[in-house]
Amino acid sequence: MDDTSSFVIADIPGLIEGAAEGAGLGHRFLKHLQRTGLLLHIVDIAPFDPDVDPVREARAIVAELEKYDAELHGKPRWLVLNKLDMLPEEERDLTVSAFLEAYGWPKTQPDDSLAFDVDTPRVFAISALTHEGTRELVRAIDNYLRIMRARARAAAEEAERQAEEARLARKAAARAQLEAAEAAKAAAAAAKAAGEEN
Repeated sequence: MDDTSSFVIADIPGLIEGAAEGAGLGHRFLKHLQRTGLLLHIVDIAPFDPDVDPVREARAIVAELEKYDAELHGKPRWLVLNKLDMLPEEERDLTVSAFLEAYGWPKTQPDDSLAFDVDTPRVFAISALTHEGTRELVRAIDNYLRIMRARARAAAEEAERQAEEARLARKAAARAQLEAAEAAKAAAAAAKAAGEEN
């Protein structure tokens, strides 16, 4: 990511189970999510409370999105597993892998060797505290947004081109109709004149 690139991240901390029905800050937060291009579902992989089940918590949030708005639920969503620093280094891969399996998220990352894959869900294991993995996450977000903005521009340009073609076709059809009416009028006048001569 270079200095000319930027994007906005909105943190939605009030999204809790029952938010779709108005619990917590409910609808006030959920309505802001509708304007986003990419959802980052941040899950604490090492919660402070040992009774908290990260998989259950993650599923509850996704269920709230689906209950609130199917379109919002269908938005591109990446999984970000946070608090990696709270896990012993030798347990990290196993903990992340166990979470992904229990949650049902694909373990394999997209192959970006030829081009950045915007269609495959991604997972990032990070530590917001130590910044481990955050640079890769920011780069991926930037790449994703650049591609999606370029696609949106191309779609807008194509829609504009099609609208212009349709406008020109309507204009040509109107001109042809006018010319046909004038030709019919001239033919009728010629026929009338020929009739008067006879």
